[in-house]
This record gives sequence, structure tokens and C-alpha cells, in this order.
Amino acid sequence: MDHDSDKVASMDPEDGKGAAGTGAYRVKSEGDTIAASELDIAEEEQKRIMLRIDRRLVTTLGLMYCISLMDRTNLGAANIAGMDTELEMSGPVNGIRYSIVTLVFFVTYVLFQPPSTVIVRKIGPRIHLSLITLLWGATMIGMGFVKDWQTLTGLRVLLGIFEAGFFPSCVYLLSTWYTRYEVGKKYSLFYLLGCVAAAFAGILAYGIMQMDGIANLHGWRWIFIIMGILTCCVAVGGYWLLVDFPDAQRASWRFLGDRERAWIVAKVQTDRGDARVAPFGLGRFLRGGLDWKVWAYALIFFDTTTITYALAYFLPIILVGNMGFSVGAAQCLVAPPYAFAGIVMYTTAWVGDRYRIRGPIVVFNNVLSLIGLPIVGFHPHPAVRYFGVFLVTAGANSNVPAAMSYQANNIRGQWKRAFCSATLVGFGGIGGICGSLVFRSQDAPEYRPGLYACIACSLLSIVLVCALSIDFYFQNRLADREGKILESSDEDNHVAFRYTY
Repeated sequence: MDHDSDKVASMDPEDGKGAAGTGAYRVKSEGDTIAASELDIAEEEQKRIMLRIDRRLVTTLGLMYCISLMDRTNLGAANIAGMDTELEMSGPVNGIRYSIVTLVFFVTYVLFQPPSTVIVRKIGPRIHLSLITLLWGATMIGMGFVKDWQTLTGLRVLLGIFEAGFFPSCVYLLSTWYTRYEVGKKYSLFYLLGCVAAAFAGILAYGIMQMDGIANLHGWRWIFIIMGILTCCVAVGGYWLLVDFPDAQRASWRFLGDRERAWIVAKVQTDRGDARVAPFGLGRFLRGGLDWKVWAYALIFFDTTTITYALAYFLPIILVGNMGFSVGAAQCLVAPPYAFAGIVMYTTAWVGDRYRIRGPIVVFNNVLSLIGLPIVGFHPHPAVRYFGVFLVTAGANSNVPAAMSYQANNIRGQWKRAFCSATLVGFGGIGGICGSLVFRSQDAPEYRPGLYACIACSLLSIVLVCALSIDFYFQNRLADREGKILESSDEDNHVAFRYTY
């Protein structure tokens, strides 16, 4: 059976169960109709199919993202392991150099993101994602041999170019395989693996630091070298394990057959009516930018990543300078807050999918951050300030998949989805730029301006969710009372689509 995206026109539920994914589907193509019995998939088999997708897609992307997050954030571990001294990046004058090194990554990371969701559609995730992962792994190895901070800065620029296409492509790819009220848990599982990476990256870095002196290289250099080698190995494995879009004709190694993939396409089509992919056009791609809500989602993600990146880059430094822990203790104490964040993340994702809510989850996570940030900044006892780190880390990191699910539930059309994924992650990269600057060395050890900036970001996200919810309410009323088609596009129209609060 051929299920090429250019031929698939519509998939209709046969017995009224399509929205829940429990019925058979009739695939109507140009010039032929495939019998519903060919796609009659029992509930037991549906569960097996979804489990196979979870294991293959979410696990592979999560593992690669785990490596990605460790590679872009192990700078803080290397810095307190001696990099700042050897490359002359410490002190009142030279301290700004560390902020420059962290910042330049995000410049190219943001600039090279928009084309990524188009490229991944054209050449497929296996080639695109595995190749850029291999290239940034090689860049990481090179960072272990730099002689000065300027060379390190140049390599961070390259790292930004290679990593730019990864996250938006993953967000886009995941959204094409799952329905709107499945995607929350899937995004959280995907990002949860990143949290696990963040949780244990410090411990791993501390272990690698013990290689200090081997081959006449300092321990901080081995952090980059070992992580770079690991990244290259994951890239090679990713080429075999990654899967393509459900409607694509390109083969995936030992994955679903045509019948199962057609069922996935039918299920997604029934849920939101955008499984059919129109031919690419620059105007069609950019038209998504005319919707103010796309920029609101992106700004929420900006607020979120400003805090998460600030924590990733500066938490080890704050634990040492502000709370008085030793370098070894700081490397290990990074883990518990991220482990707690993983629990909060999956719990809130489950609640969001179960009760079909998105905005309240984003608000709840921001409230956690708003409680934790003043504790970190103002409580006199280090142990209590460390408790505040748990709340901030949980709130900010849980909002990454929450914000991704929020936008994924409220947009339609494949190219608008591609544009929104690129915009969302692009603003996330801008948040990374801000996150790398908010905690300045001259503000040590209290870092009050950085804390105020993070508080402002949390408050702004709550305001944006309120504005979006008001708009959703009135738009849904128009759809219910006057039959207005929400998120209408030239790819497909789906009368039953409603915004998710």
C-alpha cells in the first residue's frame, strides 16, 4: 500500500471511535479507496504499535537530546574544574569572557534554526539529525584541545551551527506521530531524558575530572573529549534507530509497516486534520508568522529557557560561590534538583493530557519558580537556599515540555507547525543568550539582578497564558455558535478543531 503524503487526502473514522484512536479508518486517495477492513486494527494491536513508536522514536530522540543538552551545558562543569584559570576567564576584568563564550553559541543557534524544519522534511530525520550530531561531537572533541579562550569561542560558534537544527526538528517530528492529547507525556518523556542528563552530567563530569594529568591534559579538557566521543557514537547509532515522518515513503530500519503507518496518519488526521502535507512554498511556510499566538508561544518558551539555561550554566558556580560548597560537592549537588524536576515534569504532563489542559500547567510551573527564586536569593541559610533551587529547577524545566505541548495543541497545518517549531526553539535560543548573561560575575555572590530577571520572566509567562486563554475562549465560542473554522489553512480544513486552554 502506498501512503505517500502527496496522495493522502483524508482519513475518516468508520465507527465514531476515530478521535480516540479505537476504530478502523478508510483512507481516501486520489483515484482509489482502500477498504476499511485493511486498516481494521484491534485495540490490543494499537497499544503494541504505540509502544513500538514510544520505544523507538521517543527513546532515540531522548537519548540524542540527552547528549545534546550535556554537550551544550557542560561548560559550567569545565569552568569550575580549572578551565577558567587556564584560559584566563576569571576575575573582575576577565570574568566577562566566560559570558561571551556561553553567549556566542546561541547567536548561531538561533540564526540557523528556521531552515531546519524544512530540511528535515526534505532529506529525512535519519540523515539530518545523525549528521549534525556527528559534526557537533567532533567539535566537542576539538574543544578539549584549545589553547586560548578565543579558540574556544570560535568552536562554540560552530557548535551552535550544528546543534541549531536538532531541537526544532525533534519537536516537529514528535508532533507528527502523536495526537494533541498524547503529545504532552511524549514531550515530557523526551525532555525527561534531558533532565536525567542534566542531573548526572555533573557527577559524570566530576568522574571525568579524575583523569587529570593523563596524556598531559587537565581534567576539564577530558570532559569535552570524552563527551565528544560519546556524542559521535550516539550519532552513528541514531542513523539506524531514527524513524521518518509517518507519511513519508523513506524506509526506517525494522520499524512499522505501511498498514500501521497509515493507521497513525489516519489517527492524527482525525484528531486535528493536518496529516496531509502540501508542497513546500516559502509564503506558505512564513504565513504562520502572521498569527500573534505563534509569537506568544515563542515568548513563553523564551521566558522558560532564560531560567533553565541560567541554571544550567551557573548553578555549579552559584553552589560554590553563593552557598559555600566545595567543587566536588557542587558537581554532585546539581543532580537532586533535576531528578525532582523530572518527577514534577511527568506528573504535570500526565495531568495535562488526562484533563486536556495546557495553560494552567504552564502557570503552575511558573508559580513554583516564583516561590523558589526569592528563597534562593534572600534566605540567609544555604540549606534553605538549596531547597529553593529544587523549586526553581522543577518549575522552569517542567515548563519546557509544557510550553511545547501548549503550542502543539493549538496550531494546525504542517508548514505552520514547522514554522512554529522553528520559532519556538529560536526564541528558546534567545532565552539561552539571556540566560548566559543574567548571572554576571560582578554580581557575585548574591546575583540579585539575575534573580530579578528570572522572576520577571515567570510573571510575563503567566500574563501571556491569561491573554491566550481569553482569546481561545472567544474563538471557540465563535466556532461553536457560528461555525467558524479555527486555524484554517490551504492544506486542510477541520471544522471540529478547538483551542485547548
